Amino acid sequence: MFELSSEQFEKLTRKIYSQLGLQFEENKSYFLQKRVEKRMEKLGVDDPGKYLFMICYADPDGLEMQALANLITTNETYMFREYEQLAAFADYCLPEVLSNKEDRGERTLRIWSAGCASGEEPYTLAIILREVFPQSQFWDCGIVGTDIDQNVLNQAARARYGSRSVAEVPPEYLARHFIPNGGSSYTVRPSTAALVRLEHLNLNDRTAMRAMKNFDFVFCRNVLIYFDDRSRKMVVDHFYNALNSGGYIFLGHSESVGRISTAFKLRRFGPHLVYVKE
Repeated sequence: MFELSSEQFEKLTRKIYSQLGLQFEENKSYFLQKRVEKRMEKLGVDDPGKYLFMICYADPDGLEMQALANLITTNETYMFREYEQLAAFADYCLPEVLSNKEDRGERTLRIWSAGCASGEEPYTLAIILREVFPQSQFWDCGIVGTDIDQNVLNQAARARYGSRSVAEVPPEYLARHFIPNGGSSYTVRPSTAALVRLEHLNLNDRTAMRAMKNFDFVFCRNVLIYFDDRSRKMVVDHFYNALNSGGYIFLGHSESVGRISTAFKLRRFGPHLVYVKE
């Protein structure tokens, strides 16, 4: 056991912020300390000063920062989370985008699930797409799920989920899009999972973010709450550039696009308020 000094905590949080864009306040010192302890035990390092030197000055490829990021990012999620937003997407936004594309003779659709964790969100979007747009099998459709945590991306690639993750999936969807494994776990059917591609991505990496282009929808729900105002605005500006004209962005219920950026226009569809790039 050890305790990070105030100076060590400040140094470490500055490094994390510069690399990942994540902000850790003083009240998170115990949380961060326990994660650092796990990494020190794994590496056989018994002095926090030595660990700080390693991660700050002897990690040229960012491998240790990635290992620490895997421990300090929160990945709790489940299928069909925040259903009202998904209803706005399925009932209003998606039909509008598809209709506009058909009018232009286009047959491509791109959706980005940023901070996808273990994959529940992109697979949820794949299920919705298969259900409300059966013609998707004749289009070039793709959902990209990205996350900074390689461990959860590996879980997502297996597309296997326990009963808690699928508890909110409508029974008819569960029957059509999942294969029961016995016990209480399910695997997403290959025909649905095929819509999803998973990629490692740090939302604070400007170069990598600039490469994300030509999306019709961006979902980044309950991720930016871990960023400070400056990092949050930078990420949302990248989302704006990644979207096609007429594309929509969805943040979590506790987040507001309007408080972060004025670039998007607010629209009302029935009971739903959504943000669009005009």
